[in-house]
Amino acid sequence: MKWTAGRGGLSLAVVAALAAVTACTSSPQPQEDADRTAAPASRPALLAAERATERAGSAAVRSSAVMGTTLSLDATGALGWGDGLTGTLTITYTGGTTAETMRELGITTMEARYLSDAYYARTGEAFAARTGGKHWIRYAYADLQGLGAGANFADQMRNITPDRSVRLLLDSDDVHTVGEETVDGRPATHYSGTVEIADVSDSALKEQLEQAGVTGETVDIWVDDRDLLVKKVEKGRTTAGEYRQTAHYSDYGTEVAVEPPAAADTADFTVLLEEQGGGSTP
Repeated sequence: MKWTAGRGGLSLAVVAALAAVTACTSSPQPQEDADRTAAPASRPALLAAERATERAGSAAVRSSAVMGTTLSLDATGALGWGDGLTGTLTITYTGGTTAETMRELGITTMEARYLSDAYYARTGEAFAARTGGKHWIRYAYADLQGLGAGANFADQMRNITPDRSVRLLLDSDDVHTVGEETVDGRPATHYSGTVEIADVSDSALKEQLEQAGVTGETVDIWVDDRDLLVKKVEKGRTTAGEYRQTAHYSDYGTEVAVEPPAAADTADFTVLLEEQGGGSTP
């Protein structure tokens, strides 16, 4: 079962594409309130939003991301975070050099399934023809540590939650209330602030951002009357160029049920590398 994309070509393209989603939405564990530096006027509302979103446990997600000239994509689906990450995203690659690589492999849209120990990527018919008819690739979180995507990559993949932006704003001392607006037909309060990475209190999140070359972000969030995050926009710059990620959240508490694909239709990422002669992750 040989594949011809060049050593690691598909694996790195797929992982980079998913990393663009997770890097803008991954979430560390909550910090103690005393560690937070948000402006006093906004702190109570932000803390309420953080807690309500965490308690909800799941939501429908609709997002878009642009990472310089490397990648732009759209993603839709539903995610749960009550006990680790579970859920499904449909990811459409809309532009950038990574999307060009994916198109060469016959992939423009990909389904990703998140489970407790791994995520699964459905690569489509064109690539299945190169893998003995198998449509899915399994990426064990433990195996992703060797991809050069940062020491916390596996944690990023396991911890996608919509309150990450709230937690960033709680580390900012210039948060202000923009005003009341309507988002997806619902009234919401708009908060905005600039976050200096040097001020981020969570060490794992700080390391993740530093590895991406981020020094600061502009973060905007919209919170509804139930203290739930309904929209967020993050903007900044990394070593790969400017990035912008927008996400809309709805249907909090929605049921999230996900099953691994059939084993007979699944190829393991590390096995694909070995069969191509790579031996180990690049």
